Amino acid sequence: MINLRNPNLYNNREVSWLQFNTRVLKQAQDESLPLLERLKFLAIYGTNLDEFYMIRVAGLKKLFSAGIIVSGADKLTPLQQLREIRKYLHQEQQVIEHCMSEILKKLEPEGIYVKTYDTVTQNEKHKLNKYFKENIYPVIIPIAVDATHPFPHLNNLSFGLIVKLSDSDDASIERFGIIRVPRVLSRFVELGNGTYIPIGSLVAQHVSELFPGYTLIKYASFRVTRNADIAIEEEEADDFMEILEEGLKLRRKGEMVRLEIGSSSDEEIINFFNRHTNVYKDDIYRFHTFINLSSLWQIVGNKDFAHLLAAPFNPKNLPPFDNNEDIFATLEKEDVLLYHPYESFEPVIRFIQNASKDPNVVSIKMTLYRSGTNSPIVQALMNASESGKQVTVMVELKARFDEENNLIWAKALEKAGAHVIYGIRGFKVHAKATLVTRRKNGKLKQYAHLGTGNYNPSTAKIYTDLSYFTSKDIVTNDLTRFFHFLTGFSKKGKLDELYMAPSQIKPKLLSLIQNEMRKGSEGQIIAKVNSLVDDDIIRALYKASQAGAKIDLIVRGICCLKPGITGVSENIRVISILGKYLEHPRSFYFKNDSTQVYISSADLMPRNLMRRIELLTGIKDEAAKDKIVQILKLQCSDNSLTHELQKDGSYKKIKSDHDKTINNHKLLEDYVNRIAKARKKENASGVVQTASRLFIED
Repeated sequence: MINLRNPNLYNNREVSWLQFNTRVLKQAQDESLPLLERLKFLAIYGTNLDEFYMIRVAGLKKLFSAGIIVSGADKLTPLQQLREIRKYLHQEQQVIEHCMSEILKKLEPEGIYVKTYDTVTQNEKHKLNKYFKENIYPVIIPIAVDATHPFPHLNNLSFGLIVKLSDSDDASIERFGIIRVPRVLSRFVELGNGTYIPIGSLVAQHVSELFPGYTLIKYASFRVTRNADIAIEEEEADDFMEILEEGLKLRRKGEMVRLEIGSSSDEEIINFFNRHTNVYKDDIYRFHTFINLSSLWQIVGNKDFAHLLAAPFNPKNLPPFDNNEDIFATLEKEDVLLYHPYESFEPVIRFIQNASKDPNVVSIKMTLYRSGTNSPIVQALMNASESGKQVTVMVELKARFDEENNLIWAKALEKAGAHVIYGIRGFKVHAKATLVTRRKNGKLKQYAHLGTGNYNPSTAKIYTDLSYFTSKDIVTNDLTRFFHFLTGFSKKGKLDELYMAPSQIKPKLLSLIQNEMRKGSEGQIIAKVNSLVDDDIIRALYKASQAGAKIDLIVRGICCLKPGITGVSENIRVISILGKYLEHPRSFYFKNDSTQVYISSADLMPRNLMRRIELLTGIKDEAAKDKIVQILKLQCSDNSLTHELQKDGSYKKIKSDHDKTINNHKLLEDYVNRIAKARKKENASGVVQTASRLFIED
């Protein structure tokens, strides 16, 4: 009997995440991609790593300080994990810098240059000096550091320069100072001809103006990262909004967990900085290129060079949402499943906007996790409330890094008269659901939208997600109970047709896996999630594999399961897809279940299954079910964007057969374009049937 709790059967969660970010980095190294597309992936890599250090590394440091010994099925201690992370990232830094240098060099023939101040022409220096005087000097902050001038507080992700100065009258007198560069200033100064100057390079040339009477000896750019996880003691919070606002202020003051510093730094500069900040030596990263990879978004976003990005795709409205028929009338005739961003997110917005204007609509209930800025959805909810409709909105104020934005929306909705719920004590509400109730023929009729992604029109253009519309009573009745649970009190919190975490989703998934296990070699599971961490789910999958069930897992990010282990997981295949779009849906196929197909807001992680309010929806509509299965099978056959997880925990890029290259992102774009084009030419019933039933060709 094999012990399925053996730590060797599990990948470490943090290292698995690092490997995911390495796959992002490999996209930046892919020479088949346009140059700015490659630079974009470097920016994504940097943005991801910032959050990883702010949350995961900071969390491990707190566990270590608290004396916690074991965390996770792999049984690595927090200290062991910290050592693995630091070793991994220091090794990968050389790859990052080589990749960046290569891309920047190749961008030069295209008219994009990243230069330092001392490498530009005299005329360009004159322009830069003028820019400094007019735009930087008034807002920059020179800070002396000595016995009478304390070292300044540096907010999370603060950027600046450490300078060593000598007295112009007496060179033997040396001083240290800090120049803070506020984040309102762009990290690159653009000369207007495609030439970018890192702002630190420009500021360094004007140190004597910032510290009159002193001469610059040496300097180094720096950037700090702090613990940004907000711990909220909800039991002690009389006013949740007030305590969250205080938490956001404290985020800027969390423990310093990382220092990025320019290559011009030496031990003297680092020692000066660390006397005041005490960053652990292995959390100091010295960069030979400019620091702050996320600042590359400034270059990527230059519209003059949009041709160096991947060709944009215009999402399409396909049948039955490609005409002017009333959306509620459509949903009374059929369920509709959309696959974003190939199919437009516009019907989701229209669903809520139409509800806000329809005189027959009496109420709108909705969950909001991340809605973005200038949200047309939130505006529609406010309009609905102001027009007298009952509007109930669950705004999750604890959505990490969106707390401030959600606070603004919550206050605006309340001001408009909506009933706003700020969360459930002890849980984050991560479910994506909308319920519209309207009068029809003297009775109340309800219409639902359930999704795998956020109600955010911006991210809906770059994230793949599923949207399911239905007016079936078995679903809408359950959603009514779900919203009653959010607004009221319930000790059970169980639904009949839908499944809700924390009480129902995990038991349901375990039951579905066990059912396939009982079918032996006739069992089959295809599951697509962002992360797979939960020990119980992994052990259930191992047992199903041992029984002979065939299991395909599409896991974009963290995967703690190890496939291909003899006697344990030889029937499990795990792939990760990275490409033009961020793969975000959670969907499941269980061959021998009566429903077979499910979609969910939840990843297979303890936090989602046990500490969040999530929904799992069984798809009973045959057309919608077929569509999801075909998408899953297409992605399992992708040989262009896919990395396959090996039993040693590493990932191997699948090499495409050039005679039959399958890039699921491109195939789906092409297919949707063909359907939309055919639909314009003729309104044939065959086209409608093709679009609604067969999303991809066999």
